[in-house]
Amino acid sequence: MNREDIKSILAVTASISTILQFLAGTLVCQKIVQKKSTGDISGLPFVSGFLSTSLWLRYGFLIGDHSLILVNTVGATLHFSYAVVFYLYSIKKTVILRQFFGSIGILLTILAYSVYESNKEVSIKYVGFLCCVMTIMFFAAPLTSLLYVIKVKSAESLPFPIIFMSFIVSMQWFFYGVILKDTFIQIPNFLGCLLSGFQLSLFCIYTKSPSSQGYSSVQTF
Repeated sequence: MNREDIKSILAVTASISTILQFLAGTLVCQKIVQKKSTGDISGLPFVSGFLSTSLWLRYGFLIGDHSLILVNTVGATLHFSYAVVFYLYSIKKTVILRQFFGSIGILLTILAYSVYESNKEVSIKYVGFLCCVMTIMFFAAPLTSLLYVIKVKSAESLPFPIIFMSFIVSMQWFFYGVILKDTFIQIPNFLGCLLSGFQLSLFCIYTKSPSSQGYSSVQTF
């Protein structure tokens, strides 16, 4: 099996895995529609997800990678739909609008720069860097909940299926980045592998419930 065959296999499997991961948001939206309320759920992940996938979509066009274009077209469309559903059922519509238009402003600024930058290599460098930074920020978001897990010595509050899927997806895109020799794809996904791998290890370390460790059970969202 040559390098191109491995690249094609990774492109297909990583794309499928990522789209399935994006579809997890439909479960959240389904609960919102059923309850006719967003409750304590924050709409920021949907808005930031739209911004992130839109930036990666632009990066995909800049480097001419069809897998990145396909995955992030689907991702941007889904996250935009999730944000709309959240807005319709949110009582804090001003907040979600402010977040959304803020993201649109950032996105349009970056798109304008990438279009008017005459040096394509420079454009790829800066857009790729921004995509990389944003993805690292998303991967760093669960650190607060990890501190809670370590404090109570229980991994019950961690969503195992989502973390496991994140580990698989990050690993696939990391190796895809290695084949493309693209550090902007490699770095955030390598960090994603480390973080999700660490979270998975907590399920092995903390096998007992908080009550059996001397802590009362606390439900987190």
